Amino acid sequence: MAVEDKTVSGMAGRYASALFELATEAGQIDAVAADLGRFKALLDGSDDLKRLVKSPVFSAEDQVKAVTAILGQAKIGGLAGNLIKVVAANRRLFAVEGIIRGFSALVAQARGEVTAEVTVAEGLSAANAKTLTEALKDVLGKEPKIEVKVDPAILGGLIVKVGSRMIDTSLRTKLNTIKNAMKEVG
Repeated sequence: MAVEDKTVSGMAGRYASALFELATEAGQIDAVAADLGRFKALLDGSDDLKRLVKSPVFSAEDQVKAVTAILGQAKIGGLAGNLIKVVAANRRLFAVEGIIRGFSALVAQARGEVTAEVTVAEGLSAANAKTLTEALKDVLGKEPKIEVKVDPAILGGLIVKVGSRMIDTSLRTKLNTIKNAMKEVG
């Protein structure tokens, strides 16, 4: 029986944990991670696939047929392919992104890796990415894997999330702080 892990939770976490256990037993963690990464890339690149995954309008049979065809075209099989088909058959395809995130978190935890989610207003230059990586390495004590998300709504600065810790130096947050302070004064 698996030990309860606080890294992942909820329904998606249970699927991710089960997949991680199976991949560990089969010695296929890297292969499963690669397959899930390819499926995530397909998902990120296709609005139609996102609609199939998230829409409750499609029946389980339709989702299984479509996902089976997509997995075949992408040559995604084995444990990852089977999991995605099972999730579709169980009407849980909407949770596949959470399952992929959970699996990645479990792999990173098993390898002793630290992932930092960085949100910026515009893409990071190579020099800025290197500086950020070095600063995070100094704080965390190990080399972080950085996932950059671009969100122009933060206006400037950055938001860094590492595990349950978050540092928000975005311009939007600073402006909101000033706005709230001004409301209290006047």
